[in-house]
Amino acid sequence: MKHFLTVFGLFAVVAVPAFAQSDVYLCIDANGKKEYKNTGNVKGCKLVELPHVNVVPVPASVKRAAAKPPVTSTPASFPKVDDATQRSRDSDRKQILMDELKGEEQKLAALKKEYNGGDVERRADERQPTQYVERVNNLKNDIARSEKNIEALKREISNLK
Repeated sequence: MKHFLTVFGLFAVVAVPAFAQSDVYLCIDANGKKEYKNTGNVKGCKLVELPHVNVVPVPASVKRAAAKPPVTSTPASFPKVDDATQRSRDSDRKQILMDELKGEEQKLAALKKEYNGGDVERRADERQPTQYVERVNNLKNDIARSEKNIEALKREISNLK
């Protein structure tokens, strides 16, 4: 009997919070501002009657079914592109990406030349050290961004057919 009470007590402790629902009060202050609270011990608060909400967990079979992407077929009315047109589009896309890659590589070379391995030349308009440091930091950030762009473009080109 003692074991039963221990198990029942444990179940009660675990189960009660799942079904707990507190009262909700609508409080209106002197300025007419509405505020919802879980305590109504302030003047101007009234208990709001809410319907009881039941929470039911989703069955595991529904979770598994929702996780799988639905299998869809292309409708017959969906427009299709012939192979020659698609090859032409792919070729154009590849050329555009190659041009972007070339431009980004040229930009990176210019940035690295200006950065000069961290030994950036000070310009005449940079009278304060903070201006110089800011420009050096911007150069570092621009170089890193340009390198990431080049990696992304190369990856995109390699994914083409």
